[in-house]
Amino acid sequence: MTETKYIFVTGGVVSSLGKGIISSSIGKLLQARGYNITIQKFDPYINIDPGTLNPYEHGECYVTADGMETDLDLGHYERFTGIQTTKSNSMTTGRIYKSVIDKERRGDYLGKTIQVVPHVTDEIKRNIKLLGQKFHYDFVITEIGGTIGDIESAPYLEAIRQMKWELGKRAINIHLTYIPYLQAAGELKTKPTQHSVKELQSVGIQPDILVLRTDKHIGDDIRKKVAAFCNVDLDCVVQSENLPSIYEVPVNMQNQGLDAAILRKCGEEVKPTPELGPWKAFLERQRKATQEVTIGLVGKYDLQDAYKSIREGLLQAGTYNDHKTIIKFINSENLTEKNIAEKLAGLDGIVICPGFGQRGIEGKIIAAHYTRTNNIPTFGICLGMQMMVIEFARNVLGYTDANSREIDEKTTHNVIDIMEEQKNITNMGGTMRLGAYECAIKQNSRTFNIYNQEFIQERHRHRYEFNNEYEKEYEKNGMMCVGRNPESGLIEIVEIPSLKWYIGTQFHPEYQSTVLKPHPLFLDFIKTAIENKKK
Repeated sequence: MTETKYIFVTGGVVSSLGKGIISSSIGKLLQARGYNITIQKFDPYINIDPGTLNPYEHGECYVTADGMETDLDLGHYERFTGIQTTKSNSMTTGRIYKSVIDKERRGDYLGKTIQVVPHVTDEIKRNIKLLGQKFHYDFVITEIGGTIGDIESAPYLEAIRQMKWELGKRAINIHLTYIPYLQAAGELKTKPTQHSVKELQSVGIQPDILVLRTDKHIGDDIRKKVAAFCNVDLDCVVQSENLPSIYEVPVNMQNQGLDAAILRKCGEEVKPTPELGPWKAFLERQRKATQEVTIGLVGKYDLQDAYKSIREGLLQAGTYNDHKTIIKFINSENLTEKNIAEKLAGLDGIVICPGFGQRGIEGKIIAAHYTRTNNIPTFGICLGMQMMVIEFARNVLGYTDANSREIDEKTTHNVIDIMEEQKNITNMGGTMRLGAYECAIKQNSRTFNIYNQEFIQERHRHRYEFNNEYEKEYEKNGMMCVGRNPESGLIEIVEIPSLKWYIGTQFHPEYQSTVLKPHPLFLDFIKTAIENKKK
């Protein structure tokens, strides 16, 4: 291929249909055919990025290697395809408008009246094309957040309309809609899809391919009806049924010829269907994994998407250990010394989750104390690692008031403290260590044996750090500081080697765990949890 082709994925009827999974699946299938692809997400909200959004509002905040706080769908893109996304793969209306306003203030528009069309739409188009022009991808897949009909989406739809007109066969639209099943009538209903497509057509976009989300299998009669009413070829109407695992979606889409339909619409030669060997091997292993390992997530966000990457990392690691990972959420706000044994009963391993703020902190410390003293495999991530450090200071070092400066500014034993260079920054979203940083691991440590290498790179999203003034005291009492940033000397990994598995990481390993390359820390943690269960 010489020129980049653009695939726009839009959604209709209702939100949460799974545009991110479909976009990821398309990327996976085109990759399997030898194409160089990338996927980007355009979110219509006015926030600059999801970094300041409550996880209850938007699920987890995913961090790219270059330090961009993004939507959780970028995690799906990376897990499915193995690509590494950057700040160019994520865009919000806030960033679009900020760029336009900054240009206006600099005088770039030479005194013109700034309008949504053409100035905002041109900025959207520039950002869509940027990746293709800069890195020469064969396909750029662009997912538009929200639902057709949302007032916020209008500038994006206009930009897509213009690009489809300008690029001809080099730009196609895949529209994901919903076919509800009415229990009382015993029927699948196509009317919401028809209305959704009409809404799209009313702004000048004719969808090329329709993906129909459904709870019930859709017969050919329904597909023919949708094709006829929506002006779409029959072989370009595919269904996305509920499946046991999101990782089965690419195979389901391939079986229905979605990738072949995309290539035909783009004027590309359709070669023999690829085997997807390693992917299918993973799915086969997942289906055969009937034995269970139960992992407790100790956190404060009782919402599945709040810890999405951690959940997926644990599920993948379970599969590679030939077990089905059962995840049980434990709200740290409800944990007390009296109920901790009951709440953690029957769990084979515990993850103490990341987060921000004071809520639920003491419960995480209680959990860390219980798992340490009862030798239960424990994995602390970011804030979770900091809670392990505070618990150890209080109950082993004897500093009963030990805390993080984030929680208690007046603590006399600030075992977790703010970085010196961050102290004068007050702007929300500008106060953290973000993105990939190098870490050197001590040889002969448990963590070194897991990674089997001395230097690693992992992604961060935090502001507070282990206070190095206490390092010798921790090590003298059995908690070893085994990973540090070679430039700053900041501690990145702690472990207690005398226990089965008690490791805390200041970084977020879940961001780098993919379907075909599960993270070594998750693999080893689940392996130990399984051994713990057997004993």
